[in-house]
Amino acid sequence: MKRKGILICGMMLSALAASLSGCGKQQGKDASEIEQGNMAVGVSVHDPSIVKADGNYYIFGSHMEAAQSADLKDWKSFASGVNGNNPLFDNLFDKDMKAFAYVGEYVEGGYAVWAPDVIYNKAMGKWVMYFSTSHDWRTSNLCFAVADEITGPYSYVDTILYSGFTSKTVDKTNFREIMGEDVKISDYVQAAEYNHLNYPNCIDPTIFYDTDGKMWMVYGSWSGGIWLLEIDEATGYPIHPEADESAHIDQYFGRYLIGGLHNSCEGPYIFRDEESGYYYLLVSYGGLTREGGYQIRCYRSEKVEGPYLDASGSTFGYVAEHSGLGVKMMGNYFFPSLKTAYMAPGHCSALVDEDGKRFLVYHQRFDSGSEYHEPRVHQMFLNKNGWFVAAPFAYAGESLREEGYKKKEIEGKWYLLNHGTDIGAEIHSGEAVTFRGGSISGEDGTKGNYELEEGTCYISIVQNGIIYDGVLLDMTDEAGNAVRCLMAVGENNETIWAVMYL
Repeated sequence: MKRKGILICGMMLSALAASLSGCGKQQGKDASEIEQGNMAVGVSVHDPSIVKADGNYYIFGSHMEAAQSADLKDWKSFASGVNGNNPLFDNLFDKDMKAFAYVGEYVEGGYAVWAPDVIYNKAMGKWVMYFSTSHDWRTSNLCFAVADEITGPYSYVDTILYSGFTSKTVDKTNFREIMGEDVKISDYVQAAEYNHLNYPNCIDPTIFYDTDGKMWMVYGSWSGGIWLLEIDEATGYPIHPEADESAHIDQYFGRYLIGGLHNSCEGPYIFRDEESGYYYLLVSYGGLTREGGYQIRCYRSEKVEGPYLDASGSTFGYVAEHSGLGVKMMGNYFFPSLKTAYMAPGHCSALVDEDGKRFLVYHQRFDSGSEYHEPRVHQMFLNKNGWFVAAPFAYAGESLREEGYKKKEIEGKWYLLNHGTDIGAEIHSGEAVTFRGGSISGEDGTKGNYELEEGTCYISIVQNGIIYDGVLLDMTDEAGNAVRCLMAVGENNETIWAVMYL
């Protein structure tokens, strides 16, 4: 009897210790317990622009690449290669080759067809593709083509905007037709060269409707920044505004939004979110190569014409240093469940589906020693301050928990990283930390606090005096692990991600 009493007492003490320590074993697996793997989608589409039609999803990218999916996970290519055999176009490589008349070849024997964007034009009753052809980093033009079916074939219609011209080549463009025969080009051409520091490179167009039903084109890459032009829905051509120097509106190129002085900023995409009421401008910083620091940044505005501000309340004007400007949604990163780090995510588009889910679509490179890339689709969510955060892993059908979370569900081991605001090859890795009783602690000295709005998916993190407002999400990662994810944005434009392996 005595021994049995000791045993019972010991069991009670063990149970008490377990309850005091958080119900036994800490939530969250150690790195050695986590399955590893990277997703492969089987197609390679650079600069993917997404559109949905007839229940299917389509992405169109540079080099006349295009793919189709029924579920945003499995993709099948239906167009590839810059040549006359590609079924995407029916006349782009006709004898006159009008789309290349100004820019010529990009490399000997080859042509650049970059960054298309497809939209259904309601007034024209056509699918319209806007795209760029280019000769070099500033000598480019924007074109458009139309089709009866989303998959094409698209028929080239016209070239609508030119950049990189000089006094000797301006007559090969439509510049004088728009501006008048007597216009002086001294502002546009300085020292016999195109003024690329203040005026745009005409590539990377995307088209969208505003809340009033007006159609717009946002475009630009490095050079003089990102610009906006209204589009005549009935014809597909730009509506050139009256010049207004004080508002930085140029009659030919339209309204300046952000960037310039050849700072890295390209691949603009604007969409409006009904819930928040903001227009969001997504762009990419850095060089697009694997170690070029490519990354996704975000600005927002209450009006389509801007101003577009970041989480700190700043805009990106003509500045010498821009790394701290714009919410950095993601850059290079690694978590324990990835065999290979993800690098150079960028040139994104977005989609709001019929069920209200929002998706971020972009191309992704890998820490694999090559420049191979694939498209990725990650779900996005609004935090309490109206800023978007993206899930750390590819979309797998997940949804936010309607019942939210309880405090005990947040306690345990997490792998936390901060994307920072750097533009470079550094890979930000998830470091092990413990969430317990509102405090965050890590073996590497990481400290902070967290506060869960119990019964919701909202959580805030405080580190070094900065508040990061975030969202919690349960999903399956790309190796098949059940994970709890935390994504949060601070007023310093940094994004924190954390993952608990369940």
